[in-house]
Amino acid sequence: MKATIQEEETGCGIAAVATILQLPYSIVQAQANALGIYATDEKLFSDTQYMRRLLTHYTISTADTEKPFQSWEDLPDLALLSIKHHYENGTPFWHWVVFHRGDCGARVLDSAPHLESNERSDLEAIDPKWYIEVSP
Repeated sequence: MKATIQEEETGCGIAAVATILQLPYSIVQAQANALGIYATDEKLFSDTQYMRRLLTHYTISTADTEKPFQSWEDLPDLALLSIKHHYENGTPFWHWVVFHRGDCGARVLDSAPHLESNERSDLEAIDPKWYIEVSP
């Protein structure tokens, strides 16, 4: 699995879905927009229902609730992670990334275009708040 790079400054949620599906950003972006989901909508990175709705459109199941991050070993093989969690005017915000455990081991696939590598194995440097299990 490879990370899809976000093409919009606030497109990490759309890129995370594109990563799970292994589709180009532009295709998932067009479908998200058709469903009324836009990268510029702050709710995309402060409300989990947008991600669930977009993944459900592609027949990808997600857990109904977020689970607090405990350890990398406790994560399922595929999950959406909330990192860089913070509050702005009382509203939670985060950066969406994908956790994948596969043949190459455990990796975080991060869509941020400024990263030297979007396939991260420096797990100790990442501080997830919670996760959503994804079942393809």
